Order: sequence, then C-alpha cells, then structure tokens
Amino acid sequence: MAEVVPNKQVIFKDYINGYPKASNMVVTSDSTIRLELPKNVDGLILTKNLYLSCDPYMRNRMVKFMEGNYIDSFTLGSPIRGLGVLKVLDSSHPEFKKGDLVWGPLNWEEYSLIKDTKGLFKIQYTDVPLSYYTGILGMAGLTAYVGFHDICSPKKGDTVFVSAASGAVGQLVGQFAKLHGCYVVGSAGTNEKVDLLKNKFGFDEAFNYKDEKDLNATLKRYFPDGIDIYFENVGGKMLDAVLCNMRVHGRIAVCGMISQYNLDKPEGTSNLAFLILKRLRMEGFLVSDHYHSYPKYMKMILPLIQEGKIAYVEDIAEGLENAPDALVGLFSGKNVGKQVVAIAHE
Repeated sequence: MAEVVPNKQVIFKDYINGYPKASNMVVTSDSTIRLELPKNVDGLILTKNLYLSCDPYMRNRMVKFMEGNYIDSFTLGSPIRGLGVLKVLDSSHPEFKKGDLVWGPLNWEEYSLIKDTKGLFKIQYTDVPLSYYTGILGMAGLTAYVGFHDICSPKKGDTVFVSAASGAVGQLVGQFAKLHGCYVVGSAGTNEKVDLLKNKFGFDEAFNYKDEKDLNATLKRYFPDGIDIYFENVGGKMLDAVLCNMRVHGRIAVCGMISQYNLDKPEGTSNLAFLILKRLRMEGFLVSDHYHSYPKYMKMILPLIQEGKIAYVEDIAEGLENAPDALVGLFSGKNVGKQVVAIAHE
C-alpha cells in the first residue's frame, strides 16, 4: 500500500486591498497525499516540489478581480500558485518519467498531483543550482532577455537605465547591456543594493532613489546626453522623470510597475507628450508570449554562466512556512536579488 503523507500547503485566505500581508495566507498541514498515482488514469504526474519563485505579478492575483488582468485571481481556500522547480516521483504522462526535474507552474505545497502539464519545461542542464530555474534559467531570465534584446533593439554604445535594478530581472538586464557594449545605470532602494549593482553586476553607475529628492535632476546627472533605453520595472514618478530624459528615438520596455500595484489610486504620468516630441517607442510585454524563445535564450545564457561572465544573486528563504513572508517582502524591498523559497533541496 502506498504511503500517505502530510502535504503542507500555503492556502490563500483573503483578497487584498493595498499591500499584501502574510496573514492573507495560511500555512497548513491539514492536507494529505498518497504517494502513488491513481490506477488506470493516464496523463498525470506526481511531484515533490523543491523551489518556489516569488514574483511581483503574484500580487495581481490576490485581488478578487481586476479588469483587463491577463491572469486569473487566486481561489480562496486553495493553494497559492506560482512558478517553481519540481521532481517527478511517478508519472502516467508520456512526456514525463520518474526522476525528471521540471520547472513551471505549481501549487505552493510540498507534493502535487498534476493533470495539466502545460507550461512545464524539462530541466536538461543540472550542472548549475536547480534554484536557478526560478530565475536566471526560468521566467526572470527569459523576461530580461526578451525585454532587452527583442523589445529594446540595443546597439553598442547605447545609454541604458534600469529601475529596480537589483531584482531578479533588473540584475540580468544590466549585465546583458554591459555585454552588449552599453553604458548602464541602475536604481535601487538601499545602499547595499547600489553597491551590489556597481561591484557585483558591473553597472557603470547606480543610485539609491530614496536619497534623491529630484529624480529629473538625478537622471540628468547620470545621463547628460539622455537615455537611449529604459527598462521599466517601477512606474510612477520614476517613469515620469525618465520620459523627460529620453533621447530621440529612445526605446522603453515596460516589464512591470511595482510602485503602483498596491496604491488605491495609481500615480498618473504627466510627461507622455515626450513620446511624441522625442519619437519614442514604449512597449509593454508578457514573457508568456515569448516562451518559444526559451531554447534560444538557453543557448545564449548557459555559456555565460559556465564561463563566469554573468553574476547572479539569490535570496533564499528556507521552508514552506516562510513563503508568505518571502512573497510580501518583495513589496517593501526586503529581498536582495531573486527571492526564492526552498521547500526541499535536491
């Protein structure tokens, strides 16, 4: 008889207004799971979940309904859902076998019985930490690659500004830009993160936006001749200041607007006329539209990691019980680098 074990889960408890709180989720061991697949049912995989990815977009799933949202809200009383790394314990699915390592969508729980395998990618390269597949070798890495290379159309010598530059995506965008021969400046919210940008990730300059009273003047100081490329992660006052400082035919990739997610009334932007005056191209994108580029991205990024040409920083919280605090910490800047939750180390 197959073993039945407790299955610790992070359950979504309350829809939110404003900033999410750890109390909007509850960690419980009330659920159990049988470590055996149901008989005569094809297309299932049983997984042990290893690492969870904490991502800003998950906040948008914590509201009951947001018009125009591209992703469904979380279901009250059910596990939080995100991306992570899994190990297949058993399978009746033709594309997966016992022992396979996989990354993709999963519930926040120790074990999962998965029927819908859409979006799951088999992990072929295991000579890097498996947690990397929550970030540099997963969604965050592909986001940085597509946003910078495809949306921004960089040229050698371009001036590049990255906001939220020490995060999972921003740290990679800045390094991709340096490898492309660009001048790169990043902003972050602590002096520790500013130091990381300059001394770990190789940005030419960086500043703590919380210390700057006049963002327009700050950007003019670092970009006296203007900005060719802006990789947008925060929105609000930062975007407004950037628009004034873009060069003619500049490009803006809109990846996220984390400063606006928790506001009852998002801040408006008063400088949109610069889109016309400077003939700017500003484009939002979802990485889910670009998963076809993942093999191409892997071919590019793996040699850079193996040759030590790119740095990557993770902030790992140990244990599923610490997942709620890790997720909400994103919105106050507690994490340094990519926020990961380790459920079990493989």
